[in-house]
Amino acid sequence: MAKAMLEMDDIPPQLTNKVKQSLKFKTGKFVWRVRFNIPLDPKTVNKDTMYVATGSNQKVRTYIKYDTEQEMIEIEPLDAYTQNQDYYLTITTEVKSKGGQSLPEPIQLKFRL
Repeated sequence: MAKAMLEMDDIPPQLTNKVKQSLKFKTGKFVWRVRFNIPLDPKTVNKDTMYVATGSNQKVRTYIKYDTEQEMIEIEPLDAYTQNQDYYLTITTEVKSKGGQSLPEPIQLKFRL
């Protein structure tokens, strides 16, 4: 089996069976894909409500795209991630469904290249 290209740390227990890694090659600019099971309010999907930050809490410049047909968000870094540095993918409770429902608590995944 191939070595994992991304080290996932501190995955909340309720998400362990939902976080999957599917990397074919290592570029340092992989795209996060986050799928929701209900339609989201597109106005709540932005760089302030979901983001990637370094361990020192510096936000990484990203491009965020919401596919309303698949209910999937793509978060793509504009610059390559730095190897051996901790990063955090954060989804805040400000991301809301079309009906105004939000996550019960923020989600944060720690990762490193």
